Amino acid sequence: MAVDVLIVGAGLSGIMAARTLLDRGRTVQVIDKGRSVGGRLATRRVGENGLADHGAQFFTVRTSTLRRYVDRWRALDLVYIWGTGWSDGSVKRTVSDGHPRYVVRGGMNELAKHLARGIDISVDRLVASVRTRAEGWALEDSDGNTYESRGLILTPPMPETLELLTASGVHLSAEDFAELRRIRFGPCLCGIHTVNGGVDLPEPGAMQNFQSEVYWVADNQAKGISETTIITSHANAKFSRQNWDASEADIIRALESAVQPYLKEGARIVQTQLKKWRYSVPLTTHPQETVLASDLPPLAFAGDAFGGRGRVEGAFTSGLAAGEAMAEALASSA
Repeated sequence: MAVDVLIVGAGLSGIMAARTLLDRGRTVQVIDKGRSVGGRLATRRVGENGLADHGAQFFTVRTSTLRRYVDRWRALDLVYIWGTGWSDGSVKRTVSDGHPRYVVRGGMNELAKHLARGIDISVDRLVASVRTRAEGWALEDSDGNTYESRGLILTPPMPETLELLTASGVHLSAEDFAELRRIRFGPCLCGIHTVNGGVDLPEPGAMQNFQSEVYWVADNQAKGISETTIITSHANAKFSRQNWDASEADIIRALESAVQPYLKEGARIVQTQLKKWRYSVPLTTHPQETVLASDLPPLAFAGDAFGGRGRVEGAFTSGLAAGEAMAEALASSA
């Protein structure tokens, strides 16, 4: 059965685009290749009582739009303030910039699950091809399932989106293609470290230093989401790119070496899991919140690389904008 809009990607942008369209009375189906919703709002269970955020670590609020939502989430005790800044590791004092860092009760993925309630979402479905049809769009996934709609919103990282469209023979205008191809992402190698013993990280339990190869080290127990000591480490884009194809053992050794100085005497890392984010950080963004393709049936692009903000708030506002733009495009083409 055809729907008004198909959305590829059940990360924050895709979910917020879907919510916006449903509020406008449109029928929507979301398709995602992952095993669950959330994209980089990712939380992993470690052992019986451990949790680790291994994608987005927190979010800030710079827009009144997100502020209104955050006020509701705080009233539900879904989100809370972790801190207002981080030490760079050179001293134990944490420097505040006045902007609260919000985290989610039970891990960042819980926010995605909360927002996804009531949306028709098919997970574990990789979109294999996209084509235009007389009345809009047709998609096929890797299992041979087909989907039809009037409008289409694509939220995967732009390199993946352009690769899908090109392989499917869908041709954007030269101007659209050139603009979207400028978007660039950096990778991230992430360590999830189980620690036996204590951790000595600056309050409120994290270190952030963009001059370091491993720029982020955080204690998920101090953060308030894990009952046991689970550390998350993130390597910067340059180090991650240079070491992407290194052996898992070598990558883990480098990440553990960066975490080691923050362990209390006698503490030790007993296990490290490695997670690779190929498209983790938008390095070159698009100035608009969303882009509506020209010379094609209604097609919008969204994600954290739009709007110039990056990260969680960028994904949120871009999804809202894409939903609104698609609703208007469908209304004008009716």
